[in-house]
Amino acid sequence: MIRLHHCPQTRSMRTLWLLYELEVPFEVVLHAFDKSLRDPEYLSLSPAGRVPALEIDGERMFETGAITEYLCERFPEANMGRGPNDPDRMAWLVWVHFAETISQHAAALTQQHIILYEDTMRSPVVMKLEAARLGKCYDALEARLSTPVENRDYLLTSGFSAADVSVGQAVYMARHFRRLDDHPAVADWYERITERPEFEKSLPDGREARLYRQDFYPAWETGT
Repeated sequence: MIRLHHCPQTRSMRTLWLLYELEVPFEVVLHAFDKSLRDPEYLSLSPAGRVPALEIDGERMFETGAITEYLCERFPEANMGRGPNDPDRMAWLVWVHFAETISQHAAALTQQHIILYEDTMRSPVVMKLEAARLGKCYDALEARLSTPVENRDYLLTSGFSAADVSVGQAVYMARHFRRLDDHPAVADWYERITERPEFEKSLPDGREARLYRQDFYPAWETGT
């Protein structure tokens, strides 16, 4: 049995989406995005008190990049990974782990806009700086996706993979703070991958608490 510990609209959504794409049986344990993630019982699964945590075959895993690599190797028939001898292996690794670069900036903005509960704790400078860094990440994706390669609808020339899942979920979070209006190739790609039913399944339903209460959080102006 595979058991995923998950908070809606966080990095664990990346693993949830991947599990749906792999079409393997699993169960989800929902957690609130709060101090309960610091409880000793949960820390035994994820020592830093973060999601996701994955239980599989009596073992536990944390860190989404490692989980993604392991699951794709464990279930190769879904063709979500790329093996050592695959021409796209290098690119697959790069983009799977680039997702975390995007997520770091999105997480900093999530803290600024949502987690910090006093306005005096928030910084307009940090908000603008981190949003600009997301723009640089979008630039990298735009360069990749707009390169004139025949039939490149996804990050890899060989087609849809866990690289699209990983980066796509990171962009899902990032779009709450930096729009894709000036990155048309990224916007087209994002629309394409989020039309997949597996992505839809990974979204919070009406019964689950949402981390983001609005679609977009603009950076504050200095003095706000």
